[in-house]
Amino acid sequence: MSFRAREMYKKVVRRVGGEGKLPAELMLMANMLPDSKVVMGRAKRGIYAGRHIQFGNKVSEDGGNKSRRSWKPNVQEKRLFSYIHDRHIRVKVTTHALRCIDKAGGIDEYLLKTPYNKMDTEMGIVWKAKIEKMYSQLAEMEVGFFPPEEEAEIEQGFEEVRAAKREHRREARRALAASDVAVKS
Repeated sequence: MSFRAREMYKKVVRRVGGEGKLPAELMLMANMLPDSKVVMGRAKRGIYAGRHIQFGNKVSEDGGNKSRRSWKPNVQEKRLFSYIHDRHIRVKVTTHALRCIDKAGGIDEYLLKTPYNKMDTEMGIVWKAKIEKMYSQLAEMEVGFFPPEEEAEIEQGFEEVRAAKREHRREARRALAASDVAVKS
């Protein structure tokens, strides 16, 4: 494992959880990290989907004179909703990455489908590891299902609680209105 991959693995373990807390699938991640890919500085802090600064020539119209120039990726700061974390993630993404995320079906699915060795950034690897850890915790949870009759009873109980809350609010408003009328008189 290269130095960069080893340092990236240490950061991921530190941010996601201690050595004993990571699931076995994430322990295999160390072998899949990118080895020696050079990534531009700001791409480490976002999801760029392989887009980097490109270099070329600006050619003048009249004389065909060439001067060096660069094209930077189209980066936007977006809030993407993560269903597994049930919150928004504020992240810098390229428009190409946004299209890839839409095609995959959301940020969670995009990160899960993208292999570790294609993830250029530490941030992407950290979020991917967090999501995989959450999925492994969800897999260990027991889920209980109710028969339709019991489910209908439970729903009816919730409806009764909602109706009681509504009635309590109405009574509170009536009492408040009556006290306002008494004060004005």
